[in-house]
Amino acid sequence: MKKVICQIFGHHYAVSKKVTHHIKEYKCIHCGNEVTTDATGNLSVLTPELQDINNTLENLYQRRHNTADHAA
Repeated sequence: MKKVICQIFGHHYAVSKKVTHHIKEYKCIHCGNEVTTDATGNLSVLTPELQDINNTLENLYQRRHNTADHAA
């Protein structure tokens, strides 16, 4: 039934994970469809490959900002 709602009205995405300031992962609150922002800022389906890329970016982003916090 929830997929029918998305087919009629479209998805209602909510942020499920903040990878960096510019890259986020979203999940539809009705059907669970997952998307992420791509290099151009558009939404793309969250494939396993993109999920791995996002996890790597998140790790690099966290390391860089944690190191900058300790240096200050």
